[in-house]
Amino acid sequence: MQRCGGVRVKGASTPRTRAPICRALPQEKKAMYSGTSVSPPTEGKHFLHLDDFTREELLDMLERGAYAKKKFYARDESFKPFAGRTMAMIFTKPSARTRVSFETIGKREPTKDIARVLSGYNDVIMARLFGHDDLMELAQYSSVPVINGLTDYNHPCQIMADVLTITEVKGRFEGVKVAYVGDGNNMVHSFLRLAARIPYEFVCICPPGYEPDADTVALAKAAGVSDVTVTSDRNAVRGADVIYTDVWASMGQKDTLEKKMRDFAIYQVNEDLMALAGPQCTFMHCLPAERGLETVDAVMESKASVVFQQAENRMHAQNGIMLHCLA
Repeated sequence: MQRCGGVRVKGASTPRTRAPICRALPQEKKAMYSGTSVSPPTEGKHFLHLDDFTREELLDMLERGAYAKKKFYARDESFKPFAGRTMAMIFTKPSARTRVSFETIGKREPTKDIARVLSGYNDVIMARLFGHDDLMELAQYSSVPVINGLTDYNHPCQIMADVLTITEVKGRFEGVKVAYVGDGNNMVHSFLRLAARIPYEFVCICPPGYEPDADTVALAKAAGVSDVTVTSDRNAVRGADVIYTDVWASMGQKDTLEKKMRDFAIYQVNEDLMALAGPQCTFMHCLPAERGLETVDAVMESKASVVFQQAENRMHAQNGIMLHCLA
């Protein structure tokens, strides 16, 4: 059993790459990225944004993930869909659940060259980067599927794990109300782009000045699939099936934490906010959590919290993504 990009992959062999390669250059955020604008791999599909796929394709990935989870718990050693496959993992951003590297794409050689070299060694590439433009260039020149492990713009793998978790806990995802409380960051962009494909109610509750990318909000609303709201009113959590939060200052933004602690003080997900949502509300966090800031122990460790089930489902959801993308 090997961990690949935060996913334990049954039957995968060790990637035939030496040092993972990274880039640490934050780039200007863009709103209207589309995976359909890059060259497709020779076989399979890239996984860059949730709305690059149809509703049916997203549900297929989730079904495959749920099936892989059943096989994992059954300890079915005959289930080895990745046997003989290799994965290259590229890191800019560190993660407690993935291997860490500090080298730089584009410093030794261009991203497009790296893409073509790694494509010759591996069946799939997972990249966890700062700049979304780097991800797009990587996919453009890769002949194998590229999976978005996270960028400053979005984090689609996490959202797929969240949808799997909500489905397990609530018995459904379509039609639920998800209230995100905090910074309008890459998590929010992913929820918004999901809202363009699968119908649910999404409310982003953030302090003034911390709203998500306006074009991405417009994209989600224009799709006419989901009910999407961006507000600074904490009362918008009322009736939520899920309250979701993230750290106030993401990687590379820690110098802004002092100001954010003032601006976000009333947006902490604490017992009072959970009570305002109602007894039906489940608490979720993509981790790592800054306990005492965006949330508190009394919520993290409560019966309403499913953060560790959510964390485990990263493995299963990502297996489903890889099964789909590798065709």
